[in-house]
Amino acid sequence: MFGPLGLSLAPYVQSSRTLSKWITPIANWYVNASGYRKYGFKYDDILVEENPTVQRALTRLTLREKYDRAYRLKRASQASVLHAPLPKELWTTEAEDVRYLRPHVEEVAKEEEERKKWDSLIVQRK
Repeated sequence: MFGPLGLSLAPYVQSSRTLSKWITPIANWYVNASGYRKYGFKYDDILVEENPTVQRALTRLTLREKYDRAYRLKRASQASVLHAPLPKELWTTEAEDVRYLRPHVEEVAKEEEERKKWDSLIVQRK
C-alpha cells in the first residue's frame, strides 16, 4: 500500500521463517540506529503530519492518546533543546512501541478509496 504508511513487505517476510531469521536482526538494528526511541517517541509519532490522511487520522485518536502524543512531542523537544537524548530509563522500549495510529490511518485511507469509487460512479437510465 502506498500513501502515508508506505510500501510494506512485512507480511511476506513474516510468512517465511528463513527470510524472517535474516531480516529481523537487520530490522532491529535499523530501529535502534534511527534513534527515535532515545527521545521517547513511538514509531507513529514520526509519521509526516502534513499528509491529509494522517491529519484526519489524528482527529480520531482518543483523548488519552492525544495527550500522550503531545507529551512525547514536548518531552522530545525539550531533550532536543538540551542537545541530549533522554536518560536510558525513559527511552521507549520495544514493547511500548506499538502502532497506535496505523489502524486510524488505514481506516481513513479505505474511506477515501470508497469515496473516490462513489464519486466516479456513473448513473445510467434504463
